[in-house]
Amino acid sequence: MEQIITSLLETDLYKFSMGQAIYHQYSDYKTTWTFKCRNDDVYFTDEMIEEIKRQISLFCNLRFNEDELEYLNNIRWLKGSYVDFLRLWEPRYEDFEIGRGEDEKLIIEAKGTWLNTSMYEVPVLAIVNEVYFRMNYDYDELLSSFKERLEKKIEDLKSGKYNIGSFSEFGLRRRLSGEAQEIEVKALCTNTYPGSVCIGTSNVYLAKKYGVKPVGTMAHEWIMCVGQGNHKHNCAYSNHYSMRSWVDEYSVLNGTALTDTITTDCFLKDFDLTYATLFSGVRHDSGDPYEWADKMIAHYEKLGIDPKTKTFLFSDSLNLEKADAINTKYKDKFKVAFGIGTFFSNDTCVRPLNIVMKVTRCNGSDVAKISDVQGKGMCKSQDYVDYLNRCIDWRMNND
Repeated sequence: MEQIITSLLETDLYKFSMGQAIYHQYSDYKTTWTFKCRNDDVYFTDEMIEEIKRQISLFCNLRFNEDELEYLNNIRWLKGSYVDFLRLWEPRYEDFEIGRGEDEKLIIEAKGTWLNTSMYEVPVLAIVNEVYFRMNYDYDELLSSFKERLEKKIEDLKSGKYNIGSFSEFGLRRRLSGEAQEIEVKALCTNTYPGSVCIGTSNVYLAKKYGVKPVGTMAHEWIMCVGQGNHKHNCAYSNHYSMRSWVDEYSVLNGTALTDTITTDCFLKDFDLTYATLFSGVRHDSGDPYEWADKMIAHYEKLGIDPKTKTFLFSDSLNLEKADAINTKYKDKFKVAFGIGTFFSNDTCVRPLNIVMKVTRCNGSDVAKISDVQGKGMCKSQDYVDYLNRCIDWRMNND
Protein backbone atom coordinates (compact mmCIF):
# COMPACT_ATOMS: atom_id res chain seq x y z
CA MET A 1 0.00 0.00 0.00
CA GLU A 2 1.03 3.60 -0.56
CA GLN A 3 1.86 5.68 2.49
CA ILE A 4 -1.38 6.67 4.24
CA ILE A 5 -0.28 9.58 6.44
CA THR A 6 1.96 11.82 4.36
CA SER A 7 2.09 14.96 6.52
CA LEU A 8 2.21 15.63 10.26
CA LEU A 9 -0.53 18.20 9.63
CA GLU A 10 -2.83 15.26 8.88
CA THR A 11 -4.45 15.25 12.29
CA ASP A 12 -7.32 17.05 13.99
CA LEU A 13 -6.80 20.69 14.94
CA TYR A 14 -7.52 20.09 18.60
CA LYS A 15 -4.34 18.02 18.82
CA PHE A 16 -2.38 21.23 18.20
CA SER A 17 -4.60 23.28 20.51
CA MET A 18 -4.11 20.78 23.33
CA GLY A 19 -0.50 20.17 22.31
CA GLN A 20 0.45 23.80 22.88
CA ALA A 21 -1.10 23.82 26.35
CA ILE A 22 0.59 20.49 27.16
CA TYR A 23 3.93 21.88 25.98
CA HIS A 24 3.64 25.01 28.12
CA GLN A 25 2.09 23.46 31.24
CA TYR A 26 2.38 19.65 31.35
CA SER A 27 5.47 18.71 29.38
CA ASP A 28 6.56 16.22 32.07
CA TYR A 29 3.29 14.24 32.07
CA LYS A 30 3.50 10.60 30.96
CA THR A 31 0.55 8.77 29.42
CA THR A 32 -0.53 5.41 28.05
CA TRP A 33 -2.90 5.18 25.10
CA THR A 34 -4.84 2.03 24.25
CA PHE A 35 -6.56 1.04 21.01
CA LYS A 36 -9.90 -0.75 20.99
CA CYS A 37 -12.15 -2.00 18.21
CA ARG A 38 -15.71 -2.06 19.53
CA ASN A 39 -16.97 -4.27 16.68
CA ASP A 40 -17.12 -7.75 18.21
CA ASP A 41 -16.96 -9.56 14.86
CA VAL A 42 -13.97 -7.70 13.39
CA TYR A 43 -10.52 -9.30 13.29
CA PHE A 44 -7.27 -8.20 11.72
CA THR A 45 -5.18 -10.70 9.78
CA ASP A 46 -1.44 -11.08 10.24
CA GLU A 47 -0.96 -9.29 6.92
CA MET A 48 -3.08 -6.36 8.11
CA ILE A 49 -1.14 -6.07 11.36
CA GLU A 50 2.18 -6.06 9.51
CA GLU A 51 0.89 -3.34 7.19
CA ILE A 52 -0.33 -1.30 10.16
CA LYS A 53 3.16 -1.58 11.69
CA ARG A 54 4.74 -0.48 8.41
CA GLN A 55 2.39 2.48 8.04
CA ILE A 56 2.99 3.63 11.62
CA SER A 57 6.73 3.34 11.00
CA LEU A 58 6.37 5.51 7.89
CA PHE A 59 4.36 8.04 9.91
CA CYS A 60 7.17 8.14 12.48
CA ASN A 61 9.63 9.16 9.75
CA LEU A 62 7.69 12.35 8.96
CA ARG A 63 8.79 15.83 10.02
CA PHE A 64 7.13 19.24 9.74
CA ASN A 65 8.37 21.35 6.85
CA GLU A 66 8.65 25.14 6.98
CA ASP A 67 5.54 25.71 4.91
CA GLU A 68 3.48 23.65 7.35
CA LEU A 69 4.99 25.43 10.35
CA GLU A 70 4.24 28.80 8.83
CA TYR A 71 0.62 27.73 8.35
CA LEU A 72 0.38 26.77 12.04
CA ASN A 73 2.07 29.99 13.05
CA ASN A 74 -0.71 31.93 11.34
CA ILE A 75 -3.44 30.28 13.42
CA ARG A 76 -4.39 33.03 15.81
CA TRP A 77 -4.03 31.21 19.11
CA LEU A 78 -0.90 29.18 18.35
CA LYS A 79 2.32 30.73 19.67
CA GLY A 80 5.78 30.90 18.21
CA SER A 81 7.32 28.97 21.11
CA TYR A 82 5.13 25.94 20.36
CA VAL A 83 5.69 26.17 16.62
CA ASP A 84 9.44 26.21 17.29
CA PHE A 85 9.03 23.07 19.38
CA LEU A 86 7.19 21.39 16.50
CA ARG A 87 10.14 22.22 14.25
CA LEU A 88 12.14 19.78 16.40
CA TRP A 89 9.38 17.29 17.17
CA GLU A 90 9.28 13.79 15.73
CA PRO A 91 7.09 10.74 16.42
CA ARG A 92 8.88 7.76 17.99
CA TYR A 93 8.12 4.25 16.74
CA GLU A 94 9.72 2.98 19.97
CA ASP A 95 6.70 4.35 21.87
CA PHE A 96 4.43 1.73 20.25
CA GLU A 97 3.52 -1.85 21.07
CA ILE A 98 1.59 -3.48 18.21
CA GLY A 99 0.41 -7.08 18.05
CA ARG A 100 -2.42 -9.49 18.80
CA GLY A 101 -4.00 -10.31 22.15
CA GLU A 102 -5.16 -13.61 23.62
CA ASP A 103 -8.63 -12.92 22.21
CA GLU A 104 -7.03 -12.57 18.74
CA LYS A 105 -7.93 -8.86 18.72
CA LEU A 106 -5.56 -6.18 17.46
CA ILE A 107 -3.46 -4.55 20.19
CA ILE A 108 -1.95 -1.11 19.80
CA GLU A 109 -0.58 0.70 22.81
CA ALA A 110 1.56 3.84 23.00
CA LYS A 111 3.51 4.92 26.07
CA GLY A 112 5.59 8.03 26.59
CA THR A 113 5.26 11.74 27.22
CA TRP A 114 1.81 13.20 26.79
CA LEU A 115 3.40 15.59 24.27
CA ASN A 116 4.24 12.62 22.05
CA THR A 117 1.48 10.12 22.64
CA SER A 118 -1.36 12.60 22.22
CA MET A 119 -0.18 13.19 18.66
CA TYR A 120 -0.39 9.49 17.75
CA GLU A 121 -4.11 8.88 18.28
CA VAL A 122 -5.66 10.34 15.13
CA PRO A 123 -3.06 9.16 12.56
CA VAL A 124 -3.08 5.65 14.04
CA LEU A 125 -6.87 5.38 13.80
CA ALA A 126 -6.78 6.66 10.20
CA ILE A 127 -4.12 4.07 9.37
CA VAL A 128 -6.04 1.19 10.96
CA ASN A 129 -9.22 2.14 9.12
CA GLU A 130 -7.63 2.42 5.71
CA VAL A 131 -5.59 -0.76 6.04
CA TYR A 132 -8.68 -2.70 7.11
CA PHE A 133 -10.96 -1.50 4.32
CA ARG A 134 -8.38 -1.72 1.56
CA MET A 135 -7.24 -5.23 2.53
CA ASN A 136 -10.57 -6.74 3.59
CA TYR A 137 -12.88 -5.55 0.79
CA ASP A 138 -12.94 -4.53 -2.85
CA TYR A 139 -11.80 -0.97 -2.23
CA ASP A 140 -12.95 0.34 -5.62
CA GLU A 141 -16.44 -0.93 -4.88
CA LEU A 142 -16.43 0.76 -1.47
CA LEU A 143 -15.20 4.03 -2.94
CA SER A 144 -17.89 3.91 -5.63
CA SER A 145 -20.65 3.48 -3.04
CA PHE A 146 -19.04 6.22 -0.92
CA LYS A 147 -19.17 8.67 -3.84
CA GLU A 148 -22.79 7.81 -4.63
CA ARG A 149 -23.87 8.37 -1.04
CA LEU A 150 -21.87 11.59 -0.74
CA GLU A 151 -23.52 12.92 -3.90
CA LYS A 152 -26.94 12.12 -2.43
CA LYS A 153 -26.09 13.99 0.81
CA ILE A 154 -24.95 17.04 -1.12
CA GLU A 155 -28.12 17.00 -3.23
CA ASP A 156 -30.21 16.78 -0.03
CA LEU A 157 -28.42 19.87 1.30
CA LYS A 158 -28.59 21.77 -2.00
CA SER A 159 -32.29 21.06 -2.42
CA GLY A 160 -33.09 22.24 1.08
CA LYS A 161 -34.42 18.86 2.18
CA TYR A 162 -32.13 19.22 5.18
CA ASN A 163 -31.13 22.60 6.61
CA ILE A 164 -28.51 22.24 9.31
CA GLY A 165 -26.97 25.71 9.54
CA SER A 166 -23.22 25.75 10.27
CA PHE A 167 -21.40 22.44 10.18
CA SER A 168 -17.83 21.15 10.06
CA GLU A 169 -16.34 17.91 8.76
CA PHE A 170 -14.93 15.79 11.63
CA GLY A 171 -14.23 12.51 9.84
CA LEU A 172 -10.46 11.95 9.82
CA ARG A 173 -10.13 9.28 12.50
CA ARG A 174 -12.76 6.94 11.04
CA ARG A 175 -12.53 7.75 7.34
CA LEU A 176 -12.65 5.15 4.59
CA SER A 177 -9.35 6.47 3.23
CA GLY A 178 -7.37 9.63 2.70
CA GLU A 179 -8.61 9.69 -0.89
CA ALA A 180 -12.24 9.48 0.21
CA GLN A 181 -11.92 12.23 2.81
CA GLU A 182 -10.28 14.58 0.35
CA ILE A 183 -13.12 14.03 -2.14
CA GLU A 184 -15.64 14.63 0.63
CA VAL A 185 -14.07 17.78 2.11
CA LYS A 186 -13.59 19.37 -1.32
CA ALA A 187 -17.21 18.63 -2.29
CA LEU A 188 -18.76 19.77 0.99
CA CYS A 189 -16.81 23.02 1.14
CA THR A 190 -17.13 24.08 -2.50
CA ASN A 191 -20.88 23.57 -2.88
CA THR A 192 -23.41 26.09 -1.60
CA TYR A 193 -26.66 25.28 0.19
CA PRO A 194 -29.74 27.40 0.97
CA GLY A 195 -29.94 26.52 4.66
CA SER A 196 -26.50 25.11 5.49
CA VAL A 197 -22.85 26.05 5.25
CA CYS A 198 -19.76 23.88 5.65
CA ILE A 199 -17.34 26.14 7.53
CA GLY A 200 -14.33 23.80 7.48
CA THR A 201 -12.75 20.56 8.61
CA SER A 202 -10.90 19.25 11.65
CA ASN A 203 -8.24 17.82 9.29
CA VAL A 204 -5.53 20.48 9.35
CA TYR A 205 -3.80 19.13 6.24
CA LEU A 206 -6.97 19.36 4.14
CA ALA A 207 -7.91 22.72 5.65
CA LYS A 208 -4.56 24.07 4.48
CA LYS A 209 -4.78 22.41 1.06
CA TYR A 210 -8.26 23.74 0.25
CA GLY A 211 -8.08 27.06 2.07
CA VAL A 212 -10.91 26.32 4.49
CA LYS A 213 -11.11 26.83 8.24
CA PRO A 214 -9.44 24.27 10.53
CA VAL A 215 -11.83 23.48 13.38
CA GLY A 216 -11.29 22.07 16.88
CA THR A 217 -10.65 22.99 20.51
CA MET A 218 -10.24 20.19 23.08
CA ALA A 219 -10.90 16.46 23.56
CA HIS A 220 -11.72 14.36 26.61
CA GLU A 221 -8.03 13.58 27.12
CA TRP A 222 -7.48 17.20 28.20
CA ILE A 223 -9.97 17.01 31.08
CA MET A 224 -8.91 13.47 32.01
CA CYS A 225 -5.17 14.14 32.18
CA VAL A 226 -5.26 17.63 33.68
CA GLY A 227 -7.96 16.69 36.17
CA GLN A 228 -6.86 13.16 37.07
CA GLY A 229 -3.15 13.11 36.20
CA ASN A 230 -2.21 15.21 39.23
CA HIS A 231 -2.68 12.85 42.17
CA LYS A 232 -3.23 15.78 44.55
CA HIS A 233 -6.44 16.72 42.72
CA ASN A 234 -9.88 15.47 43.62
CA CYS A 235 -10.90 13.90 40.30
CA ALA A 236 -14.50 15.15 40.68
CA TYR A 237 -13.09 18.64 40.08
CA SER A 238 -11.44 17.66 36.78
CA ASN A 239 -13.41 20.25 34.81
CA HIS A 240 -12.35 23.06 37.13
CA TYR A 241 -8.65 22.28 36.78
CA SER A 242 -8.83 21.75 33.03
CA MET A 243 -10.82 24.92 32.32
CA ARG A 244 -8.51 26.96 34.53
CA SER A 245 -5.48 25.69 32.60
CA TRP A 246 -7.20 26.33 29.28
CA VAL A 247 -8.01 29.91 30.19
CA ASP A 248 -4.43 30.41 31.41
CA GLU A 249 -3.26 29.33 27.95
CA TYR A 250 -5.86 30.95 25.70
CA SER A 251 -7.84 33.54 27.67
CA VAL A 252 -10.99 34.11 25.55
CA LEU A 253 -9.57 32.52 22.37
CA ASN A 254 -10.34 29.03 21.12
CA GLY A 255 -12.95 28.35 23.76
CA THR A 256 -15.48 25.56 23.27
CA ALA A 257 -15.89 23.65 26.52
CA LEU A 258 -16.44 19.88 26.37
CA THR A 259 -19.07 18.97 28.94
CA ASP A 260 -19.34 15.19 29.30
CA THR A 261 -15.97 13.86 30.50
CA ILE A 262 -17.26 13.19 34.03
CA THR A 263 -20.95 13.81 33.25
CA THR A 264 -22.50 17.12 32.23
CA ASP A 265 -24.18 17.54 35.62
CA CYS A 266 -20.78 17.50 37.33
CA PHE A 267 -19.39 19.83 34.65
CA LEU A 268 -22.06 22.39 35.47
CA LYS A 269 -20.81 22.53 39.06
CA ASP A 270 -17.64 24.16 37.72
CA PHE A 271 -19.06 26.04 34.74
CA ASP A 272 -19.58 29.22 36.76
CA LEU A 273 -20.14 32.77 35.56
CA THR A 274 -16.44 33.31 34.83
CA TYR A 275 -15.98 30.22 32.66
CA ALA A 276 -19.41 30.50 31.06
CA THR A 277 -18.50 34.04 30.03
CA LEU A 278 -14.96 33.29 28.81
CA PHE A 279 -15.81 30.17 26.79
CA SER A 280 -17.60 30.95 23.54
CA GLY A 281 -19.72 27.83 23.77
CA VAL A 282 -20.06 24.17 24.69
CA ARG A 283 -19.85 20.82 22.90
CA HIS A 284 -22.23 17.86 23.15
CA ASP A 285 -20.69 14.42 22.62
CA SER A 286 -22.90 11.91 24.47
CA GLY A 287 -26.40 11.42 25.81
CA ASP A 288 -29.69 12.86 24.62
CA PRO A 289 -28.90 16.05 22.66
CA TYR A 290 -32.26 17.66 23.48
CA GLU A 291 -31.98 17.07 27.22
CA TRP A 292 -28.42 18.41 27.08
CA ALA A 293 -29.40 21.53 25.12
CA ASP A 294 -32.29 22.36 27.46
CA LYS A 295 -30.01 21.84 30.46
CA MET A 296 -27.35 24.15 29.02
CA ILE A 297 -29.93 26.83 28.13
CA ALA A 298 -31.24 26.76 31.70
CA HIS A 299 -27.72 26.97 33.11
CA TYR A 300 -26.77 30.00 30.99
CA GLU A 301 -30.02 31.72 31.89
CA LYS A 302 -29.47 31.04 35.59
CA LEU A 303 -26.10 32.78 35.27
CA GLY A 304 -27.69 35.75 33.52
CA ILE A 305 -26.13 34.94 30.13
CA ASP A 306 -28.20 35.03 26.96
CA PRO A 307 -27.83 31.58 25.32
CA LYS A 308 -28.21 33.27 21.92
CA THR A 309 -24.70 34.67 22.37
CA LYS A 310 -23.20 31.17 22.75
CA THR A 311 -22.41 28.34 20.31
CA PHE A 312 -23.76 24.87 21.05
CA LEU A 313 -21.70 22.36 19.03
CA PHE A 314 -23.19 18.91 18.53
CA SER A 315 -20.78 16.10 17.57
CA ASP A 316 -22.26 12.78 18.67
CA SER A 317 -22.98 10.25 15.88
CA LEU A 318 -24.77 12.74 13.68
CA ASN A 319 -26.39 12.43 10.27
CA LEU A 320 -28.29 15.01 8.25
CA GLU A 321 -31.69 14.00 9.59
CA LYS A 322 -30.59 14.30 13.23
CA ALA A 323 -28.81 17.60 12.60
CA ASP A 324 -31.80 19.04 10.76
CA ALA A 325 -34.13 18.19 13.63
CA ILE A 326 -31.82 19.76 16.21
CA ASN A 327 -31.32 22.87 14.10
CA THR A 328 -35.05 23.29 13.52
CA LYS A 329 -35.78 23.13 17.23
CA TYR A 330 -32.98 25.33 18.51
CA LYS A 331 -31.82 27.72 15.75
CA ASP A 332 -33.62 30.64 17.41
CA LYS A 333 -32.41 29.78 20.92
CA PHE A 334 -28.62 29.64 20.48
CA LYS A 335 -25.94 29.46 17.79
CA VAL A 336 -26.26 25.90 16.49
CA ALA A 337 -23.23 24.14 15.02
CA PHE A 338 -22.44 20.55 14.09
CA GLY A 339 -19.31 18.44 13.78
CA ILE A 340 -20.15 15.47 11.55
CA GLY A 341 -17.69 12.60 11.22
CA THR A 342 -18.21 9.01 10.12
CA PHE A 343 -21.51 9.76 8.35
CA PHE A 344 -19.57 11.91 5.88
CA SER A 345 -16.18 10.17 5.78
CA ASN A 346 -17.05 6.45 5.83
CA ASP A 347 -20.59 5.88 4.61
CA THR A 348 -20.37 2.95 2.18
CA CYS A 349 -22.09 -0.33 1.39
CA VAL A 350 -20.40 -1.95 4.43
CA ARG A 351 -20.57 -1.09 8.12
CA PRO A 352 -17.84 1.30 9.35
CA LEU A 353 -15.48 0.31 12.12
CA ASN A 354 -16.14 1.62 15.62
CA ILE A 355 -12.55 2.09 16.74
CA VAL A 356 -11.04 4.33 19.39
CA MET A 357 -7.64 5.03 20.90
CA LYS A 358 -8.03 6.48 24.38
CA VAL A 359 -5.70 7.64 27.12
CA THR A 360 -5.92 4.99 29.86
CA ARG A 361 -3.14 6.01 32.25
CA CYS A 362 -1.52 9.28 33.25
CA ASN A 363 1.51 9.63 35.50
CA GLY A 364 1.30 6.01 36.59
CA SER A 365 -2.38 5.95 37.55
CA ASP A 366 -5.56 5.01 35.73
CA VAL A 367 -7.75 7.70 34.21
CA ALA A 368 -11.33 7.34 33.03
CA LYS A 369 -14.21 9.07 31.29
CA ILE A 370 -17.73 8.86 32.74
CA SER A 371 -19.82 10.28 29.92
CA ASP A 372 -23.56 10.90 29.73
CA VAL A 373 -24.22 7.46 28.24
CA GLN A 374 -22.78 4.03 28.97
CA GLY A 375 -20.33 2.41 26.59
CA LYS A 376 -18.18 5.40 25.57
CA GLY A 377 -15.64 5.10 28.38
CA MET A 378 -12.54 2.95 28.40
CA CYS A 379 -10.49 2.19 31.50
CA LYS A 380 -8.33 -0.81 32.43
CA SER A 381 -9.35 -0.69 36.09
CA GLN A 382 -12.95 -1.11 37.20
CA ASP A 383 -11.78 -0.19 40.70
CA TYR A 384 -10.73 3.22 39.43
CA VAL A 385 -14.03 3.69 37.57
CA ASP A 386 -15.88 2.85 40.79
CA TYR A 387 -13.70 5.32 42.70
CA LEU A 388 -14.31 8.08 40.17
CA ASN A 389 -18.05 7.45 40.30
CA ARG A 390 -17.98 7.64 44.10
CA CYS A 391 -16.14 10.97 43.93
CA ILE A 392 -18.66 12.35 41.45
CA ASP A 393 -21.62 11.09 43.50
CA TRP A 394 -20.21 12.62 46.69
CA ARG A 395 -19.73 15.98 45.02
CA MET A 396 -23.16 15.98 43.43
CA ASN A 397 -24.75 15.24 46.80
CA ASN A 398 -22.58 17.37 49.09
CA ASP A 399 -20.94 20.24 47.22
